Amino acid sequence: MENVFTHKLYNLTGQVAVVTGGAGVLCATLCKVLASSGVKVAILDINRQVADPLAEEINRSGGEALAIECDVGDKGSILSAAEKTINAFGKVDILINGAGGNNSRATTKTDLPFFDLPEDAIHWVVNLNLVGTVLCSQVFGKIMVGQKTGSILNISSMNAFRPLTRVPAYSAAKAAVSNFTQWLAVYMAQEYSPDIRVNAIAPGFFLTDQNRYLLMDHDTNQLTDRGQKIIDHTPMRRFGTPEDLAGTVMWLLSPASSFVTGIVVPIDGGFSAFSGV
Repeated sequence: MENVFTHKLYNLTGQVAVVTGGAGVLCATLCKVLASSGVKVAILDINRQVADPLAEEINRSGGEALAIECDVGDKGSILSAAEKTINAFGKVDILINGAGGNNSRATTKTDLPFFDLPEDAIHWVVNLNLVGTVLCSQVFGKIMVGQKTGSILNISSMNAFRPLTRVPAYSAAKAAVSNFTQWLAVYMAQEYSPDIRVNAIAPGFFLTDQNRYLLMDHDTNQLTDRGQKIIDHTPMRRFGTPEDLAGTVMWLLSPASSFVTGIVVPIDGGFSAFSGV
């Protein structure tokens, strides 16, 4: 017998989601999960070569998706993507600010101390993670204001709770994303509509194309020293998989969390709870 109550709580059928960085390792899985739940997905990515195949895969599987080239650091590009989304789907119910990442040139090393990190690399990391989130929230949040409803989900990081060694710009930018999430949640609810919610997730350690060889040795496929330290401080004793994000994301986007706004949810295998002893 179908559980009607549960179905209603998590029903997103017919909604439209915009996912920035949508063709990345983590967000590509979220796009597929949303599409399989009856959500129409606009996949915004700076790289159409990876976004187009993802949209085609979703459409072949019976979902509905559109790939749109977008640079989240360029408001004109975001406005163009918003126009294309509205023309295709007529509305925007969900925004996932998934575009983000680190830059090796903004990462401290033995031969590159913090004092010598290039200015342009620091700007690149902050612009991608923080400014991109703010600009996309301006453009798509304004659409939600007109509709009086919507859900924005930002992607923060464990770095926002416990800054990691070697990545000062990334840690600072993600901490700012968490702060901005809380600020925007209050602003939307007080100034426009309590039915516009803003939350964030803070993934722990997931293997992605960007960090794989910081955590796994390229030749042996064994854990690096850094990877072993992470596993030693993760009570669940493994890295996360993209699918591990899906349940929390679906909860935060669905009516099941209708009284939840302004929170940042760790998805980290217990990393943030472990003191090391």
